[in-house]
Amino acid sequence: MDIAEIRKTAEAKMDQSILAFKGNLTKIRTGRANPALLDSVHVDYYGASLPISQVANVSLLDARTISIQPWEKGMGAKIEKAIRESDLGLNPASMGDLIRVPMPTMTEERRKELTKVVRNEGESAKVAVRNLRRDANEAVKKLVKDKLASEDDHKRAEVDIQKVTDRHIASIDQLVVAKEHDLMAV
Repeated sequence: MDIAEIRKTAEAKMDQSILAFKGNLTKIRTGRANPALLDSVHVDYYGASLPISQVANVSLLDARTISIQPWEKGMGAKIEKAIRESDLGLNPASMGDLIRVPMPTMTEERRKELTKVVRNEGESAKVAVRNLRRDANEAVKKLVKDKLASEDDHKRAEVDIQKVTDRHIASIDQLVVAKEHDLMAV
């Protein structure tokens, strides 16, 4: 593997980190119901931990209520328990074999809590990008050590990898600011 391939691989992995971060941001609610909000909640299904969407139909009843229709009768209680125990702050209500998950109204305090969650997610994404930078730099150092690249190539590669890293971190910062603005809008 040469330096250009190392840089391309690192950039592709950084892009994937940003996509994962965007996915995490969609799970942080802004007051409206969204079935994707429950994607991170897993339920025990015959010894396997599965997302709710794989054991039930998840849909919207209205703009503020998610409905969950379990495919098996015994799953309702397990799904309810999994939602309550998740860190989403939701309180599901069972109505026969239908589970309703109303979205609580967003208080100012809850909005501020969620902005902290967004910042933490952003910081985690930045750490992932920096780890990828470190891995790429170590791969380049190994090429220099194995005499497959020169010291000058090493320095240039470090500068290039740092530019890619800075660009991705700036993108993460923009996403954090946009989500915080979205959360704080009443």
